[in-house]
Amino acid sequence: MELGLEGHSVVVTGASRGIGFAIAETFAQEGARLTICARSGDALEATRTRLASAGATVQAVAADVTVAADCERLVAEAVRAHGGLDVLVNNAGGRGRDEDRDRRWHESFELNVVSAMRLAQLARPHLARSAAAGRGGAVVNISSIYGRESGGGAEYNATKAAQIALSKAYALEWAREGIRVNSVAPGSIAFEGGSWARRMADDPEGMRAFIARDIPGGRFGRPEEVAAIVVFLASARASWVLGATVNVDGGQSRSNI
Repeated sequence: MELGLEGHSVVVTGASRGIGFAIAETFAQEGARLTICARSGDALEATRTRLASAGATVQAVAADVTVAADCERLVAEAVRAHGGLDVLVNNAGGRGRDEDRDRRWHESFELNVVSAMRLAQLARPHLARSAAAGRGGAVVNISSIYGRESGGGAEYNATKAAQIALSKAYALEWAREGIRVNSVAPGSIAFEGGSWARRMADDPEGMRAFIARDIPGGRFGRPEEVAAIVVFLASARASWVLGATVNVDGGQSRSNI
């Protein structure tokens, strides 16, 4: 299917590995021009080199999405390098790791909600211009099935749910500007260096029991399976999908909606 993303300017956060890398790679295969970010400059540069060697037009911007100045710089660099911004993918996120409860909750909220809000607001005028020019203008936020139902720990569950609520609110507010905002909710996705791969190595029997019990599809998901949905939602082929949260989970979630 031709998605019409050739030459589009796309920002992907948390793109150095796993789901973020797969999203960037899939956009590159569609001919998009990429601005990728992550906190680790070395890992990010290795990712940029890997994508560029496959023919992608890509720049890397080392940035911490919980820092306002870094978010401003990221969007500015994308616009400077590629003449505008057509798609924002907020993939960076996770659970706070601080041992102090209050700081851990604050970190989780910054990672999953404030960063997505801040980058979306910075991108908004550029995305509106993209929409007016007939190029689209889309935001895709990477949430979790545990933003739609219980699970994943209290601070993760609560802040991912807030991220989905934010996405829906912006989708309704920004629709008249031609900007589409949607979310993708992955289930348990395994990749090299990720938490599920580590758990499989440490406890293969336990993980096989987990899959048999909790994932009707019979295996962990793959990053590229998430990426395919993200890229579709960012394209004109999804022009009437607005304010949705799409599960990519092999039937793992239990919610009816």
